Amino acid sequence: MPHDPVVDCRDLTMAYGDNLVLDGVDLSIERGQVVALLGPNGAGKTTTVEILEGFRQPSGGQVTVLGQTPTSAPEAWRARVGVVLQSWRDHGTWKVRDLIEVIGGYYGPYATAAVPRPWPTEELLTRVGLAQHASARIDKLSGGQRRRLDVAIGLVGRPELLFLDEPTTGLDPAGRRDIHDLVADLADLDTTVLVTTHDLAEAEKIADRLLILAGGRIVADGTPDALRLELSRSSEVRLRDRATGQVTVHAEPDPTAYLTQVLGSRPGEVEVLEVRAASLEDVYLDIVRRSEADDAATGELDTTALEALR
Repeated sequence: MPHDPVVDCRDLTMAYGDNLVLDGVDLSIERGQVVALLGPNGAGKTTTVEILEGFRQPSGGQVTVLGQTPTSAPEAWRARVGVVLQSWRDHGTWKVRDLIEVIGGYYGPYATAAVPRPWPTEELLTRVGLAQHASARIDKLSGGQRRRLDVAIGLVGRPELLFLDEPTTGLDPAGRRDIHDLVADLADLDTTVLVTTHDLAEAEKIADRLLILAGGRIVADGTPDALRLELSRSSEVRLRDRATGQVTVHAEPDPTAYLTQVLGSRPGEVEVLEVRAASLEDVYLDIVRRSEADDAATGELDTTALEALR
């Protein structure tokens, strides 16, 4: 039987007037993946996610999420999707358990034999680490606990697909670790997760696949290790001259071949201090710079062509 992806976009475009935000995006996400969507400000991340969530109508292309077109999908479809916004500060005087039960009540009509809805409150609070705070007022929670509650609200309907927008913004290291652990747990529930984040270290930690959006297009797609290996141009090699103590740094596309040549030609004269492969941040910045440079070059060519026609 054919395997349908959870998210499938073909030639997705979005324009606001003359501003083309998305330019032919092709994207497919399989069930159970944790995918991080990265990109500079203005790259189109928010627009992409809003289209997938059904809150925005694209200008062109085909989009299906859980087998439906998001903007025209019925309420039963929306019950299968969870959304965790970057911040949500309403209901501060409510107690944790009460808020979960009220929101969970909206999912009851969409329960099925395969997926009972909503998630039982006590079980869900235990899962997200809030069982001891069930009777606490929301405005008394710490930042990390508040973010866990946000995730619990996104999960209460047992979604097949969960959107997480900047899940750890403003949290301290302990709170960030808690959220990372929670996202890792979601993979065990067969929940597909799409995370938008500016934190590359976070993306590398929680996602098994990275998508980099720049200039309205997906310019890189793969695991963190695969992107480093395929797209980084060089590794950094630090050597020290034994006689002078001088340290030199070399950027080499093939550090193994370089070290073989240097150590063979200067036996006993140098020692290797460090070989550092390109970090995910190095790769990301390189990809974005190249994409922006290509866009600038294209714009210059277009301008030249237009001038020639006048």
